[in-house]
Amino acid sequence: MSKWIVLALWIVVMAAAAGPASKLTGAQENDAVSWLPGNAESTEVLKTTEQFSSPDEIPAVLVYERPAGLTLADRQAVAAQVAQFAEVENVDREVVGPIPSEDGKALQVIVPINAGSGGWETLGDRAQDIRRIAADRPEGLSFHLTGPGGFAADSQEAFAGIDGKLLYSAAAVVIIILLFTYRSPVLWLLPVLSAGTALFSAQAVVYLLATKADLTVNAQSAGILTVLVFGAGTDYALLLVARYREELRRHKDRHEAMAFALHRAGPAILASGSTVVAGMLCLLLASMNSTRGLGPVAAVGIVIALIAMLTLLPALLVICGRWVFWPIRPTFGSADHTETSVWGRIGRRIAIRPRLTWITTTVVLLAASLGMLTLDANGLSNAESFTGTPDSVVGERVVAAHFPAGAGSPLVVVSNADKGAEVRAVLASTPGIAAVTEPVTGGGLAYLEGTLADPVDSQAAKDTVDRVRAAVHAVPGADALAGGGTAILLDTLRASSYDNKVIIPAVLLVVLLILAVLLRAIVAPIMLVATVVLSFGAALGLSSLVFQALGFGGTDTSLPLFVFVFLVALGIDYNIFLMTRVHEEAKQHGTRRGALIGVAATGGVITSAGLVLAGTFAVLATLPVVAFAEIGIAVALGVLLDTIVVRSVLVTALNLDIGRHLWWPSKLAQKRDPDDGVPLTEEPERTLAGS
Repeated sequence: MSKWIVLALWIVVMAAAAGPASKLTGAQENDAVSWLPGNAESTEVLKTTEQFSSPDEIPAVLVYERPAGLTLADRQAVAAQVAQFAEVENVDREVVGPIPSEDGKALQVIVPINAGSGGWETLGDRAQDIRRIAADRPEGLSFHLTGPGGFAADSQEAFAGIDGKLLYSAAAVVIIILLFTYRSPVLWLLPVLSAGTALFSAQAVVYLLATKADLTVNAQSAGILTVLVFGAGTDYALLLVARYREELRRHKDRHEAMAFALHRAGPAILASGSTVVAGMLCLLLASMNSTRGLGPVAAVGIVIALIAMLTLLPALLVICGRWVFWPIRPTFGSADHTETSVWGRIGRRIAIRPRLTWITTTVVLLAASLGMLTLDANGLSNAESFTGTPDSVVGERVVAAHFPAGAGSPLVVVSNADKGAEVRAVLASTPGIAAVTEPVTGGGLAYLEGTLADPVDSQAAKDTVDRVRAAVHAVPGADALAGGGTAILLDTLRASSYDNKVIIPAVLLVVLLILAVLLRAIVAPIMLVATVVLSFGAALGLSSLVFQALGFGGTDTSLPLFVFVFLVALGIDYNIFLMTRVHEEAKQHGTRRGALIGVAATGGVITSAGLVLAGTFAVLATLPVVAFAEIGIAVALGVLLDTIVVRSVLVTALNLDIGRHLWWPSKLAQKRDPDDGVPLTEEPERTLAGS
């Protein structure tokens, strides 16, 4: 009866979640402040200058070019279009231009778009309006939409339909792997249905938190939520189904078999999920608003995935009965082929020379980690942010060829009104500033804009921001602050560096404590955390080489942190799955024999789980956004390394070499293996079958 009650409750949950889940996209905050460091100087400038311009105002730079030289008809047509741009929705301030280039080959128009709370969605709509107006121009006169507004509009287009694309792609990957794993035309449906239910419910909860509790949700966190819930949820399903299959061979009643499966696999699944949740919540320590918002979003997704896989999935499996495993039904008393599995044979091969195995594996992983030395995590320029070449990138090149490099994205300085003239003089004399506007005063403040001499996303422009800040901060009584697009890039880079130093140690400490409690030991948790960190280094090193081969110009500043959190929090899952089984078997057979039993019993399911998680994260690489593609590639590589090399080879070899001392200081560390002195490669069938 309980299985039907559980199913009915989930049906009610799905009905209640339908409305909120469908509204999550509309609740996303993709405006500037939702991504920026909360306490950065550039963020303070956005807030302080609201009376002069909205903090959500993003300038779109329009550039017209005729390489042979502009004609009178060109100038008249563009001048007429400027009047139309001023009437476009969300254009609240005066349109600037047309501004002719010194070489007479290009015209520039700056359209200030107030995106408001709509963020990218609004910019995408207004970009279409602007392009529609600009389409009516003289033949041979090219047009491009670039600048902050153009890049934001192209980003919106790249992310358009991201939730659906990621969901369908992740589901397809999971289905294919489950079909291969289960070799059943039916069984795959239950984990996928449970994961889909968990995702739908998580989206509803995240929407409620975003609208009722001011949780920041953007396209990045919403996209990662999809792959995380589908990937991690399916992992938990694989572990439970594998243990349930074992118990069906030992119990006639499927209800009793599920009870034993939950009793034995449940603690490992809960511990794994708790580790991921704790790791994700460490992101709350971040200074970046976008990073800090991702923590609760991911944690909510994992919690609901855990609940679904420990309640809904068991109910569905019991309701369906043994036939759902067709054509290979696990009947009562049927043979368990664990002892003849691939992982059973691999374990026995490792047992011949465990010390040589783990030393060799460690050296290889350390060598792979050297690739980190070539990793350029100093942020992506506008042109490097897309896998293709959108119109905004082409337009940026045209602007750079005819106008000052920083035109269209000024450096903004705000100060006390009575010091405006003095601050302007200091700003104008700073190297790297090509031009400065007259101060605009209001509300006791003076507002100035400076044109950068270098491209706004270049290192030279960032250096100019530092010089400007040092200069204007030194003006007595001015209380001057410097912001703008380049300042935002610089503050983001520094905030990401700070977050790495704070969050990475916090995640390691939390994971170590959870493992210590779970395994009731100190040595084993330290060993496991060390192996996962080594896996992270190797994954990032190999990823750096892959990025270079793919022609990526650099990496996003948040990449190392995101990859670390995902690989440590998720990668430790596989070690938990393995080590809880080794711990269980060690009580009866001793640690060294238990290590072989553990790798044989869990090897297949963990490999399948790793393939699922790697496959779902690899889906991110299909997006035309370099930052997402890099996260997908790096996490997928790391998960595969962790599953196939670290967990199966390195950890197993260490277990065999260290033996019972793994469990120090618990009593299990004092228990000698009953078969000490017997070669571990002997009698595997008897030992494994007896487990």
